[in-house]
Amino acid sequence: MAAYKGIEYLRRKQQQRQERVKTRYKYYEMKMKRMDPSPIIPTEMKEAYNTVLGWCTRAVDCLADRLHFLGIEEDGDILMMDDIFRVNNPDILFDNAILSALIGSCSFLYIIPQGPEETPRIQVLDGRNATGEIDQTTGLLTEGYAVLERDDDNETVLIEAYFTAGRIEIREKGVKTPKIIKNAANYPLLVPVIHRPDAARPFGHSRITRACMNLQDKARHTMTRADVSAEFYSFPQRYVLGLDEDAEHFDNWKQTVKTMLDFRAGENGDKVTVGQFAQQSMDPHINQLKLYASAFAGETGMTLDDMGFPSENPSSSEAIKAAHENLRLASRKAQRNFGTGFMNAGFLAACVRDNETYDREVLAEARCKWAPIFEPDLTAISLIGDGIQKLAQAAPGYIGWDNLQGLTGIEKSKDPFEVKSIG
Repeated sequence: MAAYKGIEYLRRKQQQRQERVKTRYKYYEMKMKRMDPSPIIPTEMKEAYNTVLGWCTRAVDCLADRLHFLGIEEDGDILMMDDIFRVNNPDILFDNAILSALIGSCSFLYIIPQGPEETPRIQVLDGRNATGEIDQTTGLLTEGYAVLERDDDNETVLIEAYFTAGRIEIREKGVKTPKIIKNAANYPLLVPVIHRPDAARPFGHSRITRACMNLQDKARHTMTRADVSAEFYSFPQRYVLGLDEDAEHFDNWKQTVKTMLDFRAGENGDKVTVGQFAQQSMDPHINQLKLYASAFAGETGMTLDDMGFPSENPSSSEAIKAAHENLRLASRKAQRNFGTGFMNAGFLAACVRDNETYDREVLAEARCKWAPIFEPDLTAISLIGDGIQKLAQAAPGYIGWDNLQGLTGIEKSKDPFEVKSIG
């Protein structure tokens, strides 16, 4: 194993990466404020019409809500990793890890050793507070660093941890001697859960891409201009010709909302002419917003229905699946990536629980179970039933309870009722 780079190196690396992740979280939480670059609209009007859009939020949630991790298949779960997951509230644990990884490209599972023969605890850390050096073959870290606690202002680090194989070094602010926790695992107890890794970026890519952020900013600016234009659309600009220079000036706002206006001819009998400028149309703003929505939907695999532009005719279950083909492929890719991280966390947690240094080859036969990306309706379940019957006749034993659950999302009943024929 290569020499460790040390906590100072990883601390600097974490500080360099956290700003990028913070920006993604601001877009997800709809707190990113960027002023409209238009030189025509006054600054005070831009601030008054500060539009907020949640397209990036929707892009993340649309994928995260379709990823439901069910655990490890029983046949390959030699280390009984599912028992560890069940103790650690899996409904919250895995959803938090998935959501954080989609936002920041990577989240981390921190395995906390407990007493002898006790199940270790697992905690999720986001990409702002952890980093490490990764072994791209296994997807595990060779060394890691994490911020475990900050002050109320979320700036000063109070507790940090440095992870190496079989050892955790916990440092508290103001305490000179670090606390050392040893364990039987042969990898650091900080496991990355990565979204779409590649050779150039082993810690993955965020679901909130630069294109997503740029398109949302442009859509926000379009909404701001539409809000400003709506004032002129609601109250069209008018003009008056022929008034004497000595005529009493009137309040523009009051005259705008009045239903009756009184203008008299001048001393020379000149007539007063009242006119109205052509009324502005909101259509250009709507069309431009829809253009950005289409580009954003194409970037994220969503449809215009998902972006708030519903179609006239409701779609069937199969039509919805067909429209979301890119989203389905992205979900499958995410399942493969996240499944590796979850199995790695279960593997190291089993080493800690059993106080044994297992070889990672025990995961060779392990497989993750996921709920269907699109829940089938009654029509789809009926079609699945017909297909299973034909498969069972053509290839007996090919379909079982495990892959049946993967197709329908329905768990096998513990108390099935007997179906009796009528007649």
